[in-house]
Amino acid sequence: MTPSDEDRIAFSDPGRDEQKQCSLRRYTYAVTAAMIVLCNAIFLLGLWGSGVNLDSLIRIPDPFNPTKDICLRLSWHRVAGLEEPIQLCAEWINLSDPSGETHKFQKDTQVVQGADGKLYFDHGTRVDYRLLLFGAFVVAVIVLGISLKRCLIAHYRDRLGMPSGKASSIM
Repeated sequence: MTPSDEDRIAFSDPGRDEQKQCSLRRYTYAVTAAMIVLCNAIFLLGLWGSGVNLDSLIRIPDPFNPTKDICLRLSWHRVAGLEEPIQLCAEWINLSDPSGETHKFQKDTQVVQGADGKLYFDHGTRVDYRLLLFGAFVVAVIVLGISLKRCLIAHYRDRLGMPSGKASSIM
């Protein structure tokens, strides 16, 4: 006749339970550290393997500002509501940008005339589904990492013969 789980809990040795708790705590720390390294490695490997440039995922329109930028090249653009095309700066250097790269007029940007007669840039909707996929990949790595960690700790707890759940943390 084998003792039930309740009998095992009731007749357990306090010194041995302390040893098991300490062993479980060390194992939990080791698994947590290993999962942090593993999940970050998977994340970086996925980022490198996909070839996604994070700078290109988030595109913020950079309009020409004549007070802070130096225009290098002009081009003609059609404006909705005007018969004649107008000249706008197509390539410029932003003096506040430390990279020194030239900024260009984005092709999907439309120039529109407002009700007040001034010209405005309509950048349109900027939805990049690669960013959504990238976010889903990050969430999947985190969820799978947490699930694997819990599974490994539960398996080790069973191997030690400790009860699972919140009752073990009370004892």
